[in-house]
Amino acid sequence: MPIDESRIFLPVRIAVLTVSDTRGLAEDRSGDTLVARLTEAGHVLADRRIEKDDVETIVSRLHAWIGDPEIDCIITTGGTGVTGRDVTPEAVEQVAEKMIPGFGELFRMLSYQTIGTSTVQSRACACVSHGTYIFALPGSTGAVKDGWDGILRDQLDSRHRPCNFVELMPRLLER
Repeated sequence: MPIDESRIFLPVRIAVLTVSDTRGLAEDRSGDTLVARLTEAGHVLADRRIEKDDVETIVSRLHAWIGDPEIDCIITTGGTGVTGRDVTPEAVEQVAEKMIPGFGELFRMLSYQTIGTSTVQSRACACVSHGTYIFALPGSTGAVKDGWDGILRDQLDSRHRPCNFVELMPRLLER
């Protein structure tokens, strides 16, 4: 995808949430991968947390970050599968104003190239809430790489053409 080098790069302030009942920061490889990629791309790590697989806990964290004017975007990793403990999409839906269905569809298309039909087990999703983007990725490092390298790296780059999520940020709260 083309990057227009004549345009100015605008760093996005991104919060990273790992959803896990078992991981701490020392074991959070997918969170580490995501932080490395977003900072290498020139973005700002606004905050980073780990929360348990619990809808109310995740919703509370999302609301706190949505209400923080220093956070433009939230990327979660984990909790997007189909087991009883996987509740990240349900939490995202509770805070969503507008879903971005193409994100999950494109993620699964890209993931299919890596893991084949196992991608149907992913409920990766995205939305906009009160002017904040939220992207929910599965918890594996491979999924984080697929989501960042295949979608978010370009869509969160203000120079990406023909369009990108960054250029829409000033208009997300329009009525």
